[in-house]
Amino acid sequence: MRAADFIVTALETYGIERLWCVPGESYLALLDALHGSNAVETIVCRHESGAGFMAVAEAKLTGKPAAYAVSRGPGATNASIALHVAEQDALPVVLFIGQVARKDIGRGAFQEVDYTSFFADIAKGVWQVSDASTLPDIMHQAFTLAQSGTPGPVVISLPEDMLRDACETEPLALGDLRPPAPCGFDLTLVGDHLAKAERPLVIAGSKMKGARGSAALADFAEKFQVPVALSWKHQELLDNNSPHYAGHLGFGIPRAHADLLQTSDLIIALGTRLGDVVTQNYTMPRAPKPEQILAHVYPDGELIGQVYETDMPVACDPVEFAEAMVTHITPEIPDTRQSWIGKTSRFVQDAMTFKARETTDGVDYGCVIDALARQADDDAIITTDAGNFSSWVHRYWKMTPKNAFIGGVAGAMGLGVPGAVAASYLAPDRQVILAVGDGSILMTGNELATAMMLGAKPKIILSNNGTYGTIRQHQEMKFPGRVQGTDLVNPDFSKWAESFGAKAIRIAPGDDVDAKVAEALAYNDGPVLVEVMSSQESLSAFATLSEIKK
Repeated sequence: MRAADFIVTALETYGIERLWCVPGESYLALLDALHGSNAVETIVCRHESGAGFMAVAEAKLTGKPAAYAVSRGPGATNASIALHVAEQDALPVVLFIGQVARKDIGRGAFQEVDYTSFFADIAKGVWQVSDASTLPDIMHQAFTLAQSGTPGPVVISLPEDMLRDACETEPLALGDLRPPAPCGFDLTLVGDHLAKAERPLVIAGSKMKGARGSAALADFAEKFQVPVALSWKHQELLDNNSPHYAGHLGFGIPRAHADLLQTSDLIIALGTRLGDVVTQNYTMPRAPKPEQILAHVYPDGELIGQVYETDMPVACDPVEFAEAMVTHITPEIPDTRQSWIGKTSRFVQDAMTFKARETTDGVDYGCVIDALARQADDDAIITTDAGNFSSWVHRYWKMTPKNAFIGGVAGAMGLGVPGAVAASYLAPDRQVILAVGDGSILMTGNELATAMMLGAKPKIILSNNGTYGTIRQHQEMKFPGRVQGTDLVNPDFSKWAESFGAKAIRIAPGDDVDAKVAEALAYNDGPVLVEVMSSQESLSAFATLSEIKK
C-alpha cells in the first residue's frame, strides 16, 4: 500500500465522504488512489477557493470534518481564503496540499512554499510529511486537533514523491472527542444567579447548532423565561417568531437594539466565543469588565476569560449544559421577568416587520427577500455571501430551526455560490436559496459549472446594483461624496448564467416581484439565477445611501 492509498483509507475511517479539489501534478498519486475508492467521492471544482468554500459549507451543514485538496504554490495560496474562513468560523476543515519532491525542499523549487510558515497564524496545525511511516500519527493528530476544543482548520503538506512510498499499516482510531460534561456546582451557581436576575439574556452561538442544540435552547428559554439573542450567522438556532427571540447580533444592527440588550443584568453566553461582531465590537457585554454578571459556557476552557472578566467560566458542552439546567434546576422566576421579555420581543418584532421603500433607481432588494421569506419552503437552506444585501436576509427573514443557514462569520466574499452548490448537492431534496451581490458573484460564480456537473440546483438571488455596497457605505461615512474604487461595470448576468445552462430570471422596476420569485422557486430542472436590478439608493436594510451620507 502506498502512502497515497493509506490517506484514502484514513479518510474512509474518519468519515470523510468526499474530497473537494482542483487537480494538480503534485498529488497525482493521491488522485490515483482515489480512483479506486467507493467510499470517498472526488469532486472537481473550478478554482481552489471554490473547493475550499465547498468544504466550509459541508462542515457548516453537517457539523463534521470536511476536506479539500489542492496543488502546491498557486493552488495553496488560492485555497487560503477558505482556510481563513474555517478558522474564523471554528470549522473542522482539513486541507491537503501537494508539495515539491523532498529532495527539492528548501531549494526554491518551482512553486515551492513553506506551508508551516504560510499557514502558521491561520491553521490550528500544519504538518509536512517527510516520511511515509509518520502518516498514521500525523493523520490522527490532524483530525483530532481539528475537532478538539475550539474546532478549526489543519493543513497536511504531501511531497509528491512521498505519496508513492510504502505505508503498510492501519489508521489510528480517533479517541473520544466529546467536550467535558457540565458539573453540578456550575449548574447550581448559574441557577442561583438566574433566580435573582430581573433582566437576564442568553447569547447563543455556533456550538448550539443542530436539532438537539436548538431544542435545548428553546427549552432553556421557556423554562427560565429568558430572551435569547443569536450570534452572527446563526439566526436559525431559535424560532424567530418566538417571544423569547431577542434578535440577531450582526453587523449594522440599530444602536438602539444593542443599547436595549446592554441593560440586561446577567448574560449567559452559550456556545459562542463572544467575538467582536456578536458583542458589537466588545461593547455588549463591554470588555474587559462587563456591566452585567457574565457566565460563559464553551467547550474550550482556554478561550474563556481571554477578553472578558468572567464571573462564571464553564468549560463544557453547552448543549449538555442547557439540557442539564432544564432537567435539574428550578429557580423561582421574578415577577419582572415578563416585562423584560415583552420589551425585547416587541423591539425585535417591530424591527423585523418589512416596509418597502419607494425607489427610482432600481428595485428594492428587500422586496425580493420579503417575497422569498413568504414563499420559500419551511426547511429551506438559506445561504449568503458577504455584503450589505445580506442585511435584508438577517433583518426580515424569520428563520426557525427547520432552516439551515450557511454564511461566513469571517465576512469573506466568495462563499456564496460554492456554498450554495455544495449545500444543494448534499441536500438535494431541499430548497437552497442564496443571496449574493454583483461583487462577490464574479469571484467564485464559476462554480456554476460545478453545479451543472453535480446536478445541484441552487436558487441564486443576485443583487445587481453596480457597486461594492459595503465598502461604498463605509466610504460615504468616512469620505462623503468622494467615490473611488467602488463602482462596478457588470456583464449581462442573465446571459452569463444561461451560458452555464442555468435558468435566468430578471426582476426589473415595475415587475411583479411575487410572481418572479414564485417562478424561480418552482423551477427544479437545475440552477436558477434571479438577477435583481437593484436600487443603489436602497443600499442596506438599515439605511439608504442618502441617509448614510448625512
